[in-house]
Amino acid sequence: MRFTLLYLIFFLSTICLAQENEIKPKNVSDTILNSTRTIRFSDPFNGERIMQKLFLGKLYHLSDKNTFVSWICKTCKPAPFEDVNGVEGDQLFPYEKGVATRLLANIDYEDSKGNKFKIMAFNHSVHDEDGLQTGRFSGGLLGLAKFAKNGKVWEMKSFQPAVAAFGAFAQCPTPKLVQIGEDQFALTLSHINGGAGGPYEGFLYLVAGFDGKYQPIMEVPNYHLTNVASIKWSGSYKVVEDSAKKHFRDFIITTNGSYNKEAKAEDEFEAALPEEIAEMAKTKNQFDFEIERHFSFKGKFYKMIGKSTVKFSNVK
Repeated sequence: MRFTLLYLIFFLSTICLAQENEIKPKNVSDTILNSTRTIRFSDPFNGERIMQKLFLGKLYHLSDKNTFVSWICKTCKPAPFEDVNGVEGDQLFPYEKGVATRLLANIDYEDSKGNKFKIMAFNHSVHDEDGLQTGRFSGGLLGLAKFAKNGKVWEMKSFQPAVAAFGAFAQCPTPKLVQIGEDQFALTLSHINGGAGGPYEGFLYLVAGFDGKYQPIMEVPNYHLTNVASIKWSGSYKVVEDSAKKHFRDFIITTNGSYNKEAKAEDEFEAALPEEIAEMAKTKNQFDFEIERHFSFKGKFYKMIGKSTVKFSNVK
């Protein structure tokens, strides 16, 4: 009798727990995609509350800090978006099966006149009943909302639910603020992806407001490389201080790495070498390197200008 009662209690508690964790997207109106929506609120700024007000879904708090808003829009007209992974097939947002939206970043900044702003960055992924983010080669779709402070009230100035997808496993990397001109600010994202057991290759992207919308305006290859024994590198950037350029200032990209030919025996897959070091790798067994590239805004996109420079050290 005791075991029967214990089994019954366990069975009922399992059902209750399953019901508690059952995730269902809330159906919302197509006005959710309206970029001219009016949203105002007072301090304190609660990121989760604002996220829920923007996307109007049901808020879930799961373990391991897995917090998201789950929603579906059956009357929305899905629109295509770019995934920088080059995923094949039509990529449309909002997703047909529903959307899980997570808060990526809440970025504060101030312009030269003392005006205060906040940029909220969101990650969208396809709704999953277990609250997971799946898709090895699919990026997380970035959404942005910008707020300005007027007295004690924050007002939304721009809203773009879908910009582009970056990263892996439907997880967009956290954007970082960078000033690229006089009171002109943008976001950098360090995108890394790769196959199991193979090289994890990284790119640097710059997302900025241009032509009335946020969009990627710079793509820098060979910014990171990991998961390879014989070679690795990582990148950094700086904005060129140039009073002659009020907007879209130049970038200097520096890549530092090391090469060891003897370690190639440990590599399951071979990584493509940057052209700046390919010749050195043919004749030397080991060396460190530093590659510097100069990017300038040309028309609608940043492009590399001139030739890259490379410095070698610890050559053996």
